[in-house]
Amino acid sequence: MEKMINRNYKDTLFRFIFREKAELLSLYNAVNGSSYDNPEELEVTTLEDVVYIHIKNDASFLIRNVMNLYEHQSTFNPNIPVRGLMYFADMYKAYMSSRHLAPYSSVQIKLPTPQYIVFYNGTRKEEDVRVLRLSDAFDSAGGKKPCLECEAVQYNINAGHNEELLRSCRKLWEYSEFVERVRIFDDECHDIGQAVELAIDYCIEHNILKDILIKHRAEVREMILFEYDEEAHINAFREEGRIEGIEKGREEGRIEGRIEGIEKGREEGKIEGRAEGEVRFAELASKLLGDMRQEDLMRAINDKAYKESLYEEYGIA
Repeated sequence: MEKMINRNYKDTLFRFIFREKAELLSLYNAVNGSSYDNPEELEVTTLEDVVYIHIKNDASFLIRNVMNLYEHQSTFNPNIPVRGLMYFADMYKAYMSSRHLAPYSSVQIKLPTPQYIVFYNGTRKEEDVRVLRLSDAFDSAGGKKPCLECEAVQYNINAGHNEELLRSCRKLWEYSEFVERVRIFDDECHDIGQAVELAIDYCIEHNILKDILIKHRAEVREMILFEYDEEAHINAFREEGRIEGIEKGREEGRIEGRIEGIEKGREEGKIEGRAEGEVRFAELASKLLGDMRQEDLMRAINDKAYKESLYEEYGIA
């Protein structure tokens, strides 16, 4: 799939917090048990212009001989290693170009060692540490050993998990506490907008992200509301069985339930009107999910013109 530039990207609070070298270095030290103290040793390599699946990688940086890719996830995604493969390809391309390294040279070039870390704080129950592997996505029917691997180490940073890690990085702990407060207040008042305001007030009073919340209150509110809105859309799909039905159908070579009936009808040439539109959308949704374009899928639900442009992009008649 051709690379696309996302001009409508909305920043995440995680990325906003760790945009400075000093905070990134603190996070790196916490993850690796190291004690580097010079932020200038860190070279930020975050992809700013070319973006896959309409999501910027949260933070990538070089320190000494390690190429680091750090991401935050509020929704569990088993395809993280696939994204990592695409990110690292661009990161190494930029690295070699900046240092005039030629991959066709007869001399062995030296590259920094890649490390992929994911910080998870979604509502799904996840273990403290989980390793996600690219090889899990490969079709192993042929019995061949894959020549590629990409491992992402996922850390659960919700309250009560990985406490030593959170203690080692103050800003990571503060981020975890802020998100937990938003959830607590949301459970109490059932109004996410009010919950965010209450969480901001609470955290300022208790010196949690105080400097950021006082100076960037409006931006933080918008970031959190966007993240919750995105998660709500995804959950709504799952509750209706749409996304899970499509994913299961792709794995088993069929689509179950209502969509399965629609596809059967299409094969028999009996689908008309609304049913035909649902078949088109089911096919589009399957392709978007395959390309991990969840944001585009959600937008297509309410934006007819955008949905039609996606039909054209994927050649869906």
